[in-house]
Amino acid sequence: MLTIKRVATVVSNYQEDDSDKGSSLGCGRRCLSSCCLSVSKLPIYLFKKDGDLPMENGELESCDEISEISFLHNLLLAQWDDRMNQGIFRYDVSTCETKVIPGQHGFIAQLNEGRHTKKRPTEFRVDQVLQPFDENRFNFKKIGQEEVLFMVEQSIDHKSHFVTNAPIDKISPSPNVVAINVSPIEYGHVLLIPRVLDCFPQRIDHDSFQLAMHMAKEAADPFFRLGYNSLGAFATINHLHFQAYYLAAPFPVEKAEKQIIAVDKGKCPQGVSVSQLVNYPVRGLVFEGGNSIRDLSDTVSNSLVFLQNNNIPFNVLISDCGKRIYLFPQCFAERQALGEVSQGILEAQVNPAVWEISGHIVLKRRVDFDEATEAYVWKLLAEVSLTEERFQEVKAYILEAMLCQKIDVEKENYIIKSELVQNYEPTPPQPAPPQLPLDCLVQQ
Repeated sequence: MLTIKRVATVVSNYQEDDSDKGSSLGCGRRCLSSCCLSVSKLPIYLFKKDGDLPMENGELESCDEISEISFLHNLLLAQWDDRMNQGIFRYDVSTCETKVIPGQHGFIAQLNEGRHTKKRPTEFRVDQVLQPFDENRFNFKKIGQEEVLFMVEQSIDHKSHFVTNAPIDKISPSPNVVAINVSPIEYGHVLLIPRVLDCFPQRIDHDSFQLAMHMAKEAADPFFRLGYNSLGAFATINHLHFQAYYLAAPFPVEKAEKQIIAVDKGKCPQGVSVSQLVNYPVRGLVFEGGNSIRDLSDTVSNSLVFLQNNNIPFNVLISDCGKRIYLFPQCFAERQALGEVSQGILEAQVNPAVWEISGHIVLKRRVDFDEATEAYVWKLLAEVSLTEERFQEVKAYILEAMLCQKIDVEKENYIIKSELVQNYEPTPPQPAPPQLPLDCLVQQ
């Protein structure tokens, strides 16, 4: 068994509270367990989607249609700001210094001393991607409802709706919820927790991944991304969840060149294409296209299910409003457990999960932030990547898993530039997170 010791990120103010009281009226904490949810009301966002809503028609008669406002700016970020004003977060992330490191790739460094803690490190097993849900460990049923922004479900009339006070027992026996991360990395940092009462471990399934894709689509802003970390790839809470936040700058991985390795010739599912990153420190795959959001979602999900079933840790970035998915099989935690990562890298206490791999590096010490260079970041991220030989092996299995049985040789050496999201001009919230010019130190 391989283990590493690290300090778990505190994502909820209830993370160290193991009380488990209950009554017919709830435990008194207004938590997300069945003891309280059954007698609670929460806001709900119903997004446009084909299919049936898991409730009876007519249960929600007083819906406020929100097709004229922004899901991201007027709802999610507005609710997030409200919790900030209530003082629920552990620190004010807007005071964290951020800069673009000079160099070809434009890695983004943030000094986040609020994430540094003197807590005793906890031992985590890193050689088992799939682990059973443990009711006795912290899970998201234990968080308080004040940390929840809203529930999210699919609509039945192909329109978006928002209900400010919906009875949960009439929505779903196990709702999807969006909650704040009380130790935010960036503005709008939230957790998407699918079917919270079903107690799913950190294990991807097709429905949950499609829910995350729909959230990216509803945000309608390429500067809002979602990420997923498997166990063994720096997920520390074994309760199914995605993370997301808003950063008004392109991630370095979004600007990286990519090489097409699979193009639809009747073999790839529903027009989905697959590329491989070129000249980037972490080897990874990029999924794009598809005739619908489900086509792309199901294709990627097939690959993720293969990886977790074969005990291969991975990280996923959902980019460009759900139009582009980055997949990174990784081995940093395994190499750390085997003593193969340099002490200098470990002393920085950087946990290379999805955001770091994408090029947004969260540093906890002033000295690391001040001295950060592109060479240092490249060295750090290179420790994450599979070897070329191992990556090619895993890539072949992934292509087989998604039913791409033939590579288009004519396209094999075709190098393409990524469409840069910095050309997109979103409608910023107030106050807007700043664009980050090259080599510019920002005090947010």
